[in-house]
Amino acid sequence: MRQVFSRWPSLAQSARQSVAEDDHLPDWMQAATVHPAAIRMEDLAAAGLAVGLPVALAFLAGVLAASRSDAVMVLGGGLALCAAAAAAAHVMALRRGRQSAEDGFQAIYERSGISIWREDWTAVAEAVMALRQAGIADIERHFASRPEELRALRSKVMITDVNAFTLEETGATAKDAYLGSLDRLLPDTDQTFVQWLVAIGRGDRFFRSEAHIMCADGRQRDVLFTATLPRARAGFSDVIVTSLDVTAFKRAQAHLAAADTELARTSRITTVGALSASIAHEVNSPLAAIVANAQAALRWLRRPGPDVAEAALALDDVISAATRARDVVARTRAYLGNRGRMVAPIDLVQAARDANLLVEREIRSHGAAVHLAAEDGIPPVPADLIQIQQIFVNLLVNAAQAMAESPGRRDITVAIRRVDGSAAVDVIDTGPGIEPDRRIRIFEPFHSTKVGGMGMGLAICRNLIDAHGGDIWVDAGPDGGAAFHFLLPFAHG
Repeated sequence: MRQVFSRWPSLAQSARQSVAEDDHLPDWMQAATVHPAAIRMEDLAAAGLAVGLPVALAFLAGVLAASRSDAVMVLGGGLALCAAAAAAAHVMALRRGRQSAEDGFQAIYERSGISIWREDWTAVAEAVMALRQAGIADIERHFASRPEELRALRSKVMITDVNAFTLEETGATAKDAYLGSLDRLLPDTDQTFVQWLVAIGRGDRFFRSEAHIMCADGRQRDVLFTATLPRARAGFSDVIVTSLDVTAFKRAQAHLAAADTELARTSRITTVGALSASIAHEVNSPLAAIVANAQAALRWLRRPGPDVAEAALALDDVISAATRARDVVARTRAYLGNRGRMVAPIDLVQAARDANLLVEREIRSHGAAVHLAAEDGIPPVPADLIQIQQIFVNLLVNAAQAMAESPGRRDITVAIRRVDGSAAVDVIDTGPGIEPDRRIRIFEPFHSTKVGGMGMGLAICRNLIDAHGGDIWVDAGPDGGAAFHFLLPFAHG
């Protein structure tokens, strides 16, 4: 089973916590169920000492009192008072201890400057355990082809409580705004819930990931969730989750990225201007020479006695100047041309994940969600990582845009598997699809099915895949959408 995919990975998680292998169930699934009413020997001994001793003293006091001796009755009464005082003191100590523990928990829970949620994941844990016991180790791949089952399972997670800071942070007036099914708060574009299932199925010690939720004020917020996962089944009934609002941080990141983009655009404009001036300067001289020599040749040929020799010399100069202009253009193209491909063995699954992160916000803006289904043990592919990520980015964005106006669920499934000597990748959406007569030209430059589209994205994809010795094509998806497929060989022939 692969490592949990998180936007906020933790080195501690991979280095210190022990997780189950594919063919072994995690510890929490193998541990015997402990019922709340179960009595442990140490608890029974403590209760016997705390309650039995006062009862024994009271019984002895009663026996002594029955002897009807004044001294004995006084002694019995004293013992009875001692027994009553001991029992009362013990009960008071227990109450004080319990109240102190509750006050301490409430102080941490309610007065912490971070949002804390209490959630019941019992139904989810039982479902994940059933899958693991049935031999299904790849939870992510299992639900990639069953998005409706995933959404149904998400509705079974119940939020039982939130602390006061959660209300203060989000402007909610009461806890009722959050209590109930988690499905009310996680939009259909969420891609992190399945990663919680993977972490639970692996037996991870804790989980941390970024998600976006619908708050009580109706706005979406980006949050960083962190939870220590239970070590026993009973613990899933009360999972403590901390939530850190990173909306402002993400907005600042977006503004910084926009500023960087604008700066890069300005730099490109400046560079293009300087380059244009340089090209004009370099090409202007040979063009002027071509015009002058061509005019001279015409004059030699139009004389009453045409001087063919001089005209030929002038035309030789025309050819020379034209060759110089051609060389200027060739050098410019070489300067502006793509760099050589940096080929190295890459993890195709990780490349797909990284590409998804790059365009996650744009995909979410179109109301779409990405589901990844990848076989285990896919060998590395010799390829240029940046170019492969660009292929995934183009296909994911195209799929999300194609479904932007579609009713119902908007799912993008990315399937990666091994076919003979190549890695096969399928990017399938649930949009309107592409008509058969348009599929023939879909990869041609400047051919677009989108209003205002330039028609270069898929042409770039084809060129990049061709350069890697692969192939790309499109047909209809199983639900009527578009299904793009491409192959990348594990070794260049």
